[in-house]
Amino acid sequence: MIDLAGNRIVVTGAAGGIGSAMVEVLAGFGAAVVACDIEGADLGLPGVAEARHFDLMDDAAIEAAAAEICAGGTPDAVISNAGWTRAETLADVSADALSHELNLNLRSAARLSQAFLPAMRNNGGGAFVFISSVNALSHYGNPAYAAAKAGLLAWMRAIATEEGRNCIRANAIAPGSVRTMAWDHRIERDPAILGKVKQLYPLGRMVEPAEVARAAAFLVSSLASGITGTVLPVDAGISAGNLPFLEQIAV
Repeated sequence: MIDLAGNRIVVTGAAGGIGSAMVEVLAGFGAAVVACDIEGADLGLPGVAEARHFDLMDDAAIEAAAAEICAGGTPDAVISNAGWTRAETLADVSADALSHELNLNLRSAARLSQAFLPAMRNNGGGAFVFISSVNALSHYGNPAYAAAKAGLLAWMRAIATEEGRNCIRANAIAPGSVRTMAWDHRIERDPAILGKVKQLYPLGRMVEPAEVARAAAFLVSSLASGITGTVLPVDAGISAGNLPFLEQIAV
């Protein structure tokens, strides 16, 4: 049983599909969840111990939010979950799209971790979990997002390697396709897309938000005390092999 009683855990992108599942799962294991999202996001979720609205694209806002959160108690863990993409292929990656997706999906998470590191060092340690993507492991589209999520893995390893002496752990989760609002624009374009995508996965389905949340809960818990610098795929098997290729050659 994962026991997070007494743990104060920060979650970014907490109002989204995976984020709201994080809040529910972490609170269910006893954690006090500090839910973070942009202004206007609904953070009135069951299980939220503290809500913080700020823009991860604003360095000053990150510093201020981290200071305010730490004033109430240094977090035991920070889960960088916020992310976004719309540039599906290279042809869609304008200069503005490239900058925006790299900044939102990589730079903001890096800056947030830098803002919390001093307090966590002084408090005897802690854990970071970065929500990356299978896009960081192989190409499934969304090139700018994929590059950012791959960079997030490098940043995670840097923290794991350099901050281990301070009892700070860092790991990443690489989810496959998760049915959240991020898919709505694709469904509008092609109502049959979910059925098509499910055929690519060995488990024959997409990943549930709660499955990502439970993996994060494990990684921040004492059960994972010896685990740092790792990437945990939660992807219904898509990174294990190329099922459509296998089905073609097995005909």
